[in-house]
Amino acid sequence: MKEAAERVKPVIKKLKKRYPDAKCSLTHKNPLQLLVATILSAQCTDARVNVVTKKLFKFYKSARDYADADPDELSDMIQSTGFFRNKTKSLTGMGDALYRHHGGKVPRTLDQLVRIPGVGRKTANVVLGNAFGIDEGVVVDTHVTRIANRLGFTSHRDAAKIERDLMRLVPLSEWTMFPHLLIQHGREICRARKPKCEICPINALCPSSSAVMAPS
Repeated sequence: MKEAAERVKPVIKKLKKRYPDAKCSLTHKNPLQLLVATILSAQCTDARVNVVTKKLFKFYKSARDYADADPDELSDMIQSTGFFRNKTKSLTGMGDALYRHHGGKVPRTLDQLVRIPGVGRKTANVVLGNAFGIDEGVVVDTHVTRIANRLGFTSHRDAAKIERDLMRLVPLSEWTMFPHLLIQHGREICRARKPKCEICPINALCPSSSAVMAPS
């Protein structure tokens, strides 16, 4: 990991230059909206979630609204995100837990968040980092998994193990931003099937790059 540790800061610097506007792509105005959107994003694109929440957030504005929601009506509204029955249970359970135990507010600690229905460590990290500016961990999705492996920052496929590797390598202050950089890079250049190594801003720092280029 010593060699990887020497490359991680230059990688972050170059990706920040390439993607200066990288941020959470889930549309939200407050922590509750982000929590809901992140729950809905499981096995669904952020773009689709944003379409659904544009209408959803007009009808459900508080934790109590989700707790008291009619399951059939809520299911119909979120159906296009997939797994809508399970997500409906998560959203109503989430609303009830926030209303009963947290005064309707989204808690600001990992331990409290992961006890809420539908919330795992990934979702908690998204909310803490992007709603509260708290760097508690590193979000690991398919883009992060793929690119972190290609960069040699991890050799694992398990999200928990990948997160541990990245938390050891990536500076704490970058834990929230780092996944956003990799996600945008994965969407634009480092794609799963045909990565565009020839135009990649970090190809000289990537051991998996097919581009022949002198380090810069």
